[in-house]
Amino acid sequence: MLNDGNLQTLTEYLQKTLSPDPAVRRPAEKFLESVEGTQNYSILLLTVLEKSQNEVIRVCAAVTFKNYIKRNWRVVEDEPNKISDPDRTAIKANIVNLMLSSPEQIQKQLSDAISIIGREDFPQKWPDLLTEMVTRFQSGDFHIINGILRTAHSLFKRYRHEFKSNELWSEIKLVLDTFAQPLTELFKATIDLCQTHATDINALKVLFSSLTLISKLFYSLNFQDLPEFFEDNMETWMTNFHNLLTLDNKLLQTDDEEEAGLLELLKSQICDNAALYAQKYDEEFQPYLPRFVTAIWNLLVTTGQEVKYDLLVSNAIQFLASVCERPHYKHLFEDQNVLTSICEKVIVPNMEFRSADEEAFEDNSEEYIIRDLEGSDIDTRRRAACDLVRGLCKFFEGPVTGIFSGYVSSMLTEYAKNPGVNWKHKDAAIYLVTSLASKAQTQKHGITQANELVNLSEFFVNHILVDLKSPNVNEFPVLKADAIKYVMTFRSQLPKEQLLETVPLLVAHLQAESIVQHTYAAHALERLFTMRGANNTTLITPSEMAPFTEQLLNNLFKSLAIPGSSENEYIMKAIMRSFSLLQEAIVPYIPTLIGQLTHKLLLVSKNPSKPHFNHYLFESLCLSIRITCKANPDTVNSFEEALFPVFTEILQNDVQEFVPYVFQVMSLLLEIHTSSIPSSYMALFPHLLQPVLWERTGNIPPLVRLLQAYLEKGAATIASAAADKIPGLLGVFQKLIASKANDHQGFYLLNSIVEHMPPDSITQYRKQIFILLFQRLQSSKTTKFVKSFLVFINLYCVKYGAIALQEIFDSIQPKMFGMVVEKIIIPEVQKVSGQVEKKICAVGITKILTEYTLQTFLFNFFFSEDDSIPDDEHFIDIEDTPGYQTAFSQLAFAGKKEHDPIGDAVSNPKILLAQSLHKLSTACPGRVPSMLSTSLPAEALQYLQGYLQAATVQLV
Repeated sequence: MLNDGNLQTLTEYLQKTLSPDPAVRRPAEKFLESVEGTQNYSILLLTVLEKSQNEVIRVCAAVTFKNYIKRNWRVVEDEPNKISDPDRTAIKANIVNLMLSSPEQIQKQLSDAISIIGREDFPQKWPDLLTEMVTRFQSGDFHIINGILRTAHSLFKRYRHEFKSNELWSEIKLVLDTFAQPLTELFKATIDLCQTHATDINALKVLFSSLTLISKLFYSLNFQDLPEFFEDNMETWMTNFHNLLTLDNKLLQTDDEEEAGLLELLKSQICDNAALYAQKYDEEFQPYLPRFVTAIWNLLVTTGQEVKYDLLVSNAIQFLASVCERPHYKHLFEDQNVLTSICEKVIVPNMEFRSADEEAFEDNSEEYIIRDLEGSDIDTRRRAACDLVRGLCKFFEGPVTGIFSGYVSSMLTEYAKNPGVNWKHKDAAIYLVTSLASKAQTQKHGITQANELVNLSEFFVNHILVDLKSPNVNEFPVLKADAIKYVMTFRSQLPKEQLLETVPLLVAHLQAESIVQHTYAAHALERLFTMRGANNTTLITPSEMAPFTEQLLNNLFKSLAIPGSSENEYIMKAIMRSFSLLQEAIVPYIPTLIGQLTHKLLLVSKNPSKPHFNHYLFESLCLSIRITCKANPDTVNSFEEALFPVFTEILQNDVQEFVPYVFQVMSLLLEIHTSSIPSSYMALFPHLLQPVLWERTGNIPPLVRLLQAYLEKGAATIASAAADKIPGLLGVFQKLIASKANDHQGFYLLNSIVEHMPPDSITQYRKQIFILLFQRLQSSKTTKFVKSFLVFINLYCVKYGAIALQEIFDSIQPKMFGMVVEKIIIPEVQKVSGQVEKKICAVGITKILTEYTLQTFLFNFFFSEDDSIPDDEHFIDIEDTPGYQTAFSQLAFAGKKEHDPIGDAVSNPKILLAQSLHKLSTACPGRVPSMLSTSLPAEALQYLQGYLQAATVQLV
């Protein structure tokens, strides 16, 4: 309800969410989460945002609103709609106006919210959005115009990475029809205004912001294909882009060496636009290309080394890189003097390690690592220069390698003269060699294709090994990091003996004080441990690691104590990978290490901030448990003693990020138990059935698995000591079965109930279970549901017999069993996939056959398989969609073995079929063979004959 009291309450809670004290902040966040489903919540937020006198609260309301929209705007099938329709309408009616009248900081948040809504609703459910935006171009107020441009940019930038589709094309066409002409007019008018206000710095700042946004929109609208409108107006756009590239307005030059100014940002985007046209529309762009090459070349040779020019220089180099690898433009680079000039004036200067890089290496290591290691250094000069080398090598590998070999030699000579002073020369030489040698690479294998003119192994021995072997690991940390990165990059090219030689050296570097250096060492070891050798084993074996095992584990855990690396995801991933590689060799160390891992878990659970680190931490816990308990199952109790206090704290404090992990680890522990279910688990059982836990989609897969473990290990205990909880258990099944996204999880649970619960404990519920399944089958029949349903009824038949199955069907409705057989089982059974699932169906159907003969089954199930799925069905196979539920991250090392409920009782369903038919034929001599020969195709009879021979029986 919109009233002053509610507005005041909301303001107070927003204020608390800004508190640095988790005891104040967390409950406030929880409260807001609990009320966000109520009607008018979003309108209240927007009212606070609009009316509050406190600027900080306004910004907080804007951020909260954007995140609320991000979480809840998309309507997911089977999930409750978190935002009511009246609220949705009100938001869309007011948000554009509110965004345009807000200060820039709030405008950015609301602009993002509009683009999130637009992604779902535009154009079908928000047809007037574009028109509303375009009309504001006429306002002449650039605060409003820039708000519109910013929103359009966040709305259209997805066109840069969307897959082509008719839906996308029609949306882009609609946008172009409405937007392209006004945008072009605005572009021309803004450029004219820049000349009118050439001496007014404040006006220029606003106008150049507009030009940059217009240039970004140009990129998005031209990315998928060259629109006819822009082809017709290429002269206007390209002439103006070229003029802006060569423009140098002294007023817009900044003194700041770090932050790129408006002029640099605009020119960077124009370089991107020119590169897009040179790459994708080279024929149409050909008349304009030479002047862009000249302008961008001049830009490169006149721009300084300051950090503020990094984006501009890297985009300018990327433009040259995209031009030089197109056959069309090969002639521009053929002259040896041109190549020498590019190498000397563009590539070498931009490969130098600057003081700004050194500062980042020492003081902002996390940012440095992300840029350098994860390939997100797309905007760095070095990466762009490296791409240009790669591009030039496409047509001129020999001459370019020759030119650079000279540079590398002279750089290394300079270094040798005075290493203490000239170490940056060696750094540049290593980078040059790397960029020259790398032709193709993948995250998994490093460089997969190398320049044959570069001897990588020789360079390793002469220049890399010496830095790795240096007794002082803390001397020249940049060169040490370079050497480690070289090993990591060329791991697939270097011989195994050289890699083995580096392992103890890398282990030593884990102790380096430099965060970058010990992070690289951990990452390099982790990558080496994942390399495949012969026979699909690891290239480096546990026995080859034996001399270094203790040192490796010690140093990895010690490096987590180095300041700045307490939650270093690379180190934790290396710990996980080391456990996985070494297997039982880690058992002697686990009593010590489990304490350290548990302590670390307790610390990070207070404020989880590094999702990858946390994930690898839980994986490492799972590996410790699996490897130790494989050798000695009784140790499961000591793991529970160590972990349960922390797990209890996580569950009591509802640390959302960790709860699904805790359930997975608990499942793993419970599955290891060989005797009855421990009382500590039974005490938790009622809490696992609380509806609130099942509200979060991320909890569902691990909770279902945990309940399955409870049923497998403690069904009798549940039936005797917790029978009052069985309705709650079935309530969970009922909730899951109603959802298209989670119905398969409901069947996992139901199958475990049928398989493990004592029959008399669920007798009273059986009919209701079947009624629920039929209701869902009638209301919303999907292929996934039918497959799961067939497996369930066949499992039921295996467990209780075909007569019991027939009776329960016919008790719901007379002659229903026959209908189910005819309408569902016969036509659909061949869609069942999966070894265990097919075995369950084969055994179930065989049981039905011997009591309720259905010849049609024989051909349909035993002799054919249909894996087709209706094209028009929105069929989500969750298991095959990694990352489908962002909140749930599957732990690879908590993996559950596929369970076969039939087990050894039936090893081969085909033999069982033959034996059952033999038994049936002895009861009614002569009838079975004649019935089969008249109703089965010859091909099926042939198969059947083979089964009978294999079972050494015959029909009578």
